[in-house]
Parts: sequence; C-alpha cells; structure tokens
Amino acid sequence: MTSLPAAFRERPLAHRGLHGQTPGCPENSLPSFEAAIAHGYGIELDLQLSKDGQAMVFHDYSLSRLTGEIGPVAQRSATELSNLTLKGSAAHVPTLREALSLVAGRVPLLIELKDQDGALGPAVGKLEAATAAALEGYDGPVALMSFNPHSVAALADIAPERPRGIVTCAFTEQDWPTIPAARRRELATIPDYARTDACFISHDVNDLESPALARVRQDGAPVLCWTVKSAKAEKQARKIADNITFEGYLPDIAYAPA
Repeated sequence: MTSLPAAFRERPLAHRGLHGQTPGCPENSLPSFEAAIAHGYGIELDLQLSKDGQAMVFHDYSLSRLTGEIGPVAQRSATELSNLTLKGSAAHVPTLREALSLVAGRVPLLIELKDQDGALGPAVGKLEAATAAALEGYDGPVALMSFNPHSVAALADIAPERPRGIVTCAFTEQDWPTIPAARRRELATIPDYARTDACFISHDVNDLESPALARVRQDGAPVLCWTVKSAKAEKQARKIADNITFEGYLPDIAYAPA
C-alpha cells in the first residue's frame, strides 16, 4: 500500500485554493492556487471530466454557479471550458495539467475526483484515467481521493503508485438526496477502506465523532477533515484529525501536535 506523504500532515490545505481572501481569486482557479502557495498552504482541488476526456479543475457538475453559463461541464470540450472565465475574475477554468504546471511540487496537492457515476456506483474510469495521464511525470507531493469507492478502486489499478483515499461523511438524505437510502447507509459505515487499498480518509468535520471513523482511525488510517471554517473549529477538529482542509480564515501555517 502506498503511504500518505508526511507533507499532508504538516500544513493546512486550502479548500479549492485560497479563495475569498483576495479579489480575483475564485475557487479552483490558478490565482487561488498561487495565493495558497504564497501563504505556504497546501491545496485541495476538484476534478470534473470534459466532453473530450480531459481532467478539468472544477467542482460543480453544472457551469452556472461559477461561470454563469448554462449546462453541464461534461458537455463542453477542454478548449471550450478553458475559454470560460470564472465569476468575479479574469481567471479561466484550468485543466489539471495547468494546475500541476503552476504548483510544480511547491506544496502538497490533494485532488478530489468528483463522482462520474451519478449514484456513487461502478460507472467510472474515464476521469481516473485522465487524471493519471495528467499526473505522468509529476513528482511533487500529491494524493487522490473520491467519495465514490469505485473511483478509488479504479485509481488503485490505473495509478497504483499514487496515494489515494476515500472522502467520507454521514451521507444524510438532506445532503445526498439522489442516492438510494441503502447505499447511503452502507457508505456511512466506511466499508471500502481496506478493499480499495486506501491510505487515508478525508471526513466531514461535522461528523468526526462517527463510530465508523473511529474504527478506521483505530486501525491506523490517517484522517484529514473538511471543511474547517474558523480557528475555533480547527482546534476542535485537531483533537481527532491529523490535518484540515479549510476556507474562510487563515490558519497558522505550521501545526505541532501535542
């Protein structure tokens, strides 16, 4: 099993880059990544798949919230997406290759692959392959993760040398209304950690008391958590989590465990 590099425990990870702190730095943009690097933070980013099979740095399935355009990301080519500007800035939608070129190993990079199945099921593979292709030759600290365990298992086959983890939470109906109840209950137990040969968990900060999380943590799984939004919440989260993904404030750059 590939281990999570120590760098992912040593500095906080800026959620979708360091956005919301400086004008012109929207989430998941190259300026937000440069801002995170300038502050010494690691970076968390999200990936969606373009129509022509490229890994694009973008969180939502729809373009509307972040670009004002109508329709899904998956119906636009990488070139078309790269020509779109993100609201409130001159920044464009970047490819993963562009983000990697910018970061260039300077800080840890935590990459979330968004579910492409639609119901956290087995219809995956294309985004995982595109991600692995973009990462070829990249030697900075990087780790891959997804809410969909099938995606994590696919990464184990496609990019076995890359550290990978499962993103987890309580999977409530309110937050996951399109996922069948039985599947939500199953995922909340974190049943796939060993099967996918994962080497970390990234868990919802509001659910860190989960018995399922306690079990995998007791078995030695490093625990990251998302999304911490204040110093007070960070202090509480660090009683359980090995590191945080944050937004909305500036945490201390270095954290020395007690």
